[in-house]
Amino acid sequence: MWIITIHTKDNIKIFEFDTEKEAKVTFERMQGCKFLTQVIYYNDEYLVEFT
Repeated sequence: MWIITIHTKDNIKIFEFDTEKEAKVTFERMQGCKFLTQVIYYNDEYLVEFT
């Protein structure tokens, strides 16, 4: 999951995206103090090691 956080003088807005590409395209279009963050859940299937 990808998160864009935008800080303005009076507000904080958070937008959530499923793909990196979608988040980066949107991030480039947004203005203001912004952060792009990837959220990794340690219980995601692709991170779990099966024995």
